[in-house]
Amino acid sequence: MATFLYKLGRLAFRRRHFVVLIWVALLTLAGVGAASAPAAGTTSFSIPGTEAQKAFDLLEQRFPGASADGATGRIVFKAPEGEKMTDADNKATVAKTVKALGDGSEVVSVTDPYTTNAVSKDGTVAYTSVRYDVPRMELADSTRDALEAAGESARDTGLTVDVGGDALEAGAEMGATGEVIGLALAAVVLVVTLGSLVAAGLPLLTAIIGVGIGVSTITALANALDLGDTTSTLALMIGLAVGIDYALFIVSRYRAELAEGRGREEAAGRATGTAGSAVVFAGLTVVIALAGLAVVNVPMLTKMGLAAAGTVVVAVLIALTMIPAMLGYAGGKIRPANEKRKDKAKVEDKNKAKVTGSPKKPARPNMGTRWASFVIRRPAAVLLLGVVGLGVIAVPATQLELGLPDDGSQPTSTTQRRAYDLLSEGFGPGFNGPLMIVVDAKKSDDPTAAFTSVADGIKGLKDVVTVTPPTPNKAGDTATITVIPDSKPSSTQTEDLVHAIRGQSADIKADTDAEVLVTGTTAMNIDFSQKLNDALVPYLALVVGLAFLLLIVVFRSILVPLKAALGFLLSVLAALGAVVAVFQWGWLAGLIGVEETGPIMSMMPIFMVGVVFGLAMDYEVFLVTRMREAYVHGESPSQAVVTGFRHSARVVVAAAIIMMAVFGGFIGASDSMIKMIGFGLAIAVFFDAFVVRMAIVPAVLALLGKKAWWLPRWLDRALPNVDVEGEGLRALDDNRPKGTADEDRELIPA
Repeated sequence: MATFLYKLGRLAFRRRHFVVLIWVALLTLAGVGAASAPAAGTTSFSIPGTEAQKAFDLLEQRFPGASADGATGRIVFKAPEGEKMTDADNKATVAKTVKALGDGSEVVSVTDPYTTNAVSKDGTVAYTSVRYDVPRMELADSTRDALEAAGESARDTGLTVDVGGDALEAGAEMGATGEVIGLALAAVVLVVTLGSLVAAGLPLLTAIIGVGIGVSTITALANALDLGDTTSTLALMIGLAVGIDYALFIVSRYRAELAEGRGREEAAGRATGTAGSAVVFAGLTVVIALAGLAVVNVPMLTKMGLAAAGTVVVAVLIALTMIPAMLGYAGGKIRPANEKRKDKAKVEDKNKAKVTGSPKKPARPNMGTRWASFVIRRPAAVLLLGVVGLGVIAVPATQLELGLPDDGSQPTSTTQRRAYDLLSEGFGPGFNGPLMIVVDAKKSDDPTAAFTSVADGIKGLKDVVTVTPPTPNKAGDTATITVIPDSKPSSTQTEDLVHAIRGQSADIKADTDAEVLVTGTTAMNIDFSQKLNDALVPYLALVVGLAFLLLIVVFRSILVPLKAALGFLLSVLAALGAVVAVFQWGWLAGLIGVEETGPIMSMMPIFMVGVVFGLAMDYEVFLVTRMREAYVHGESPSQAVVTGFRHSARVVVAAAIIMMAVFGGFIGASDSMIKMIGFGLAIAVFFDAFVVRMAIVPAVLALLGKKAWWLPRWLDRALPNVDVEGEGLRALDDNRPKGTADEDRELIPA
């Protein structure tokens, strides 16, 4: 591996014009494809294998033309203080609004609140619903404008009017200001770490090109592959973070090779062969984690994972080819590591020698060396403090409640949230999350009696406010019943009601041969959360198992990969605890703009496991491969830990800060899901990089000593030799005739 990448790095350095031209051409091609591709249509949401999805599919078969795919809008009216919506003037305003809504070309139906019992008991709140014949993503701008205009016109009469429903939903706003701040902070960290604007600019430039190719490709294929807005957001988030970090590791190693006195082409080749090997295996762990989301069997999640994995592959390829090419263009503008510091130290030593005649002082160890030495002296205390600290932070995760965001989680400044609150005020909190009961009586001798029996049984359940009469289809073999719970959609009481209705289905089927299914948005959310919970353990086993095997090959050890996996579980549990404390309990929620607390997004645990595991293994690979390299070359286990920190700690810290800055930029998004993902990933990186990898890992290695690198002989012989440590490059030096130099390389004095 190291030898192959070494040759690839030197080739890219020499043929830099050709390499850069290829990547620019790919970026241009992807950009043209994104610009010319048809606009993405509606994103289908399906949960195969769940009762809610089965009921939804049955509805499409038995009630043709009544598909739930069409967009819906809802205008909610509230009368001024002292008035009612049944007053003549207010009824006239509502009638005018209903008429205006019905004039749209995409409108299927508009309800009259006074004939559909859509006025609250106290008469202060009413609503009208409008249904369209196309999904929300395909609605014409003129249709949305007409919906907003109808609400504004009614508002001008003195009524409180707000608009809800999915017809006004737009793509998630990613918080551009926050992302700019995040990238600016990343740039500052790169300048401090690499010592020059040119060196700092390379990771940013190549990461932006990689993300541009990835996101543009996703945009170009969005319509054909049914990709949603969140797919490109995730690819952008992950692509930026790993793209910058992978480039940073190679550029940093390049400067270290220059400091050893190697020529620029040789240094580029060796940086690609050593740090590039770590990049390949780190990228593989991220790809495994993201592609592994397919085991959940939720198409939307699978597409998100595969798209983000593709962007990571692009980031790895760019780091291995374009970075060496750009190093060739940079020339002498990128100096050896610590060159300025060494020059300054030499001047100070000469001046001191002239004045005092004393010999020069030995160089002061860097921060990584000092920290590793501290941990090795007190490994048990550091290990205990790190584990207990993360364990305490993880405690809130035991109270985790899952759900999916709805209009109730929107900021109070949005009209959707205000409409949600008005409906809750006028009709009860459960009105925003009705349950749809589908009764399949095709095999029943008396379908009508079966429908009535189901409705009567539901009326006797706890937490039920309203049960509508059964509505049969034309064939009379299937009916729908709408149930209004007494609790809000995301509450545990509503979830218990869904389970209670499903619990009656066996008895009903035995008595009437009718099958009862529960669906609707609320039931779909409940089933989705349950499906993700059930898939979490198999997903962990698959992803952690594959990565464990991969790390055994990389480190040629059993205990080091095991320690890496256990450390990851600790950091992800602590991150979930922090997410629960902020987004569910409301601790410090105001600091990041969380206006409404509630259940944690259903995808968050499994999504965080997938992404954070890949990123955690990045730090493990970059930090521990340098330790492994030192140990293989003859250093003691403790000294190898110090050597690994001396060379890699600063870069790993910089990489973690950059990832936190990139993810933290998404906290400014208005979309609650994007905000939660940004916060969760940022805090997880903090815990994993600074507590697990920088404290717990060296403490464990110090306690294990040589046992950390133990591997059974039979397994050592069976495993392929991937040569991440660069032993093959040393063999090249040994075989090279003394006194010869590589062609086309500028020699840098040590």
